[in-house]
Amino acid sequence: MKPLRRVRAADVAELTSALREALGGGDAVWPVPDAPGVETGAGRPPQPGEVDDDVALVVETSGSTDAPKRVMLSADALIASADATADRLDGHGRWVLALPGHYIAGVQVLVRSILGGGSPVLAADGPFSAEAFAAASARLGADAPRYTSLVPVQLARIVDRADRDAFVAAALRGFDAVLVGGQALAPELAARAEELGARIVRTYGSSETAGGCVYDGRPLDGVGVRIVDGLVELSGPMLAEGYLGDPERTAVTFPTDRRGTRWYRTGDLGELAADGRLRISGRADDVIISGGVKVVLGEVERAVRAIPGFAGAVVVAVDDAEWGQRPAVTVADAAASAGLVELAAATDAAGLVPAARPVWLLRLDTLPQLASGKPDRRRLASLLAESAGTASTPGTEDSARRAN
Repeated sequence: MKPLRRVRAADVAELTSALREALGGGDAVWPVPDAPGVETGAGRPPQPGEVDDDVALVVETSGSTDAPKRVMLSADALIASADATADRLDGHGRWVLALPGHYIAGVQVLVRSILGGGSPVLAADGPFSAEAFAAASARLGADAPRYTSLVPVQLARIVDRADRDAFVAAALRGFDAVLVGGQALAPELAARAEELGARIVRTYGSSETAGGCVYDGRPLDGVGVRIVDGLVELSGPMLAEGYLGDPERTAVTFPTDRRGTRWYRTGDLGELAADGRLRISGRADDVIISGGVKVVLGEVERAVRAIPGFAGAVVVAVDDAEWGQRPAVTVADAAASAGLVELAAATDAAGLVPAARPVWLLRLDTLPQLASGKPDRRRLASLLAESAGTASTPGTEDSARRAN
């Protein structure tokens, strides 16, 4: 056993130093947010003082669709992930850190920077902005490949600003790769970024895989992908040791097959195309039964996001006395002028069943987010439930406008 050291994620220099020591066999690191009590709040077990010798990092999941989990990662897993990323890109390079250091995507920017022989450039001391991001990129230098990692909402802010700010546009073009993950990237947003000259790399992975391990649908070297009962399972040297203090969940989530290969059951629905690319349909726990028909909310969201102005739209379920549950759309965009008729047409055009047509549209000034930058789906579901309870029967354009 060895000590588990808590480090404030906002102190990037201290966290980078602690991670460097952990990668070399030193004390394990647990990056925590600045808000006091967050890591020991309601529903979370108390913090242990020690972990197994193999553990280098404990990182808490974002909890966007489930209660947060504490994932244990070894130094070997973190290094394997970072090296595989470098092999897929243009080698180790310099990074702009634009993500919270207490989530795996932010941690991996630090690990990749350490293995690249340097430290990351911090995008901002406060809330994320396109201007601060561009200023940070100017401090990277040009002596090594230039990278950054973003979630879609950050990329959207940069692209929106780049349309009218040449400095921001040049900064975005100046990266050898812009990794985008955490949630599905809307095709419209990706196309806008690429038109500005950005090299966008869509990443798929999680804390349990030490970050992204499938890039643009193709697994990194050493990563195995299979589909079991419609669920995506992943293998490779970057898999986590398991969940801190939860051996039962660990055993279920990380099974070992007869050949001795250890797999991670992601909980995501997906399929492998003929060319070997992985396509994610949505979360298994986001499948609803509407009028006796299965509807994957992730597929509804993908169809809706193809509509101009809806690139950041989020689809959640609302209860319905007749159908059981129906899809509902939340959006925060002044340009999102389409209504329910257009949303239904989009899902029809995507080949989805009629039960997939959204029946509620809630427009908000901003969508609530988790600290990771992902949309807070539980909060959105609550807002939609409140809206549905105060407006008329869903399913008409009139009710959608009253829900604004």
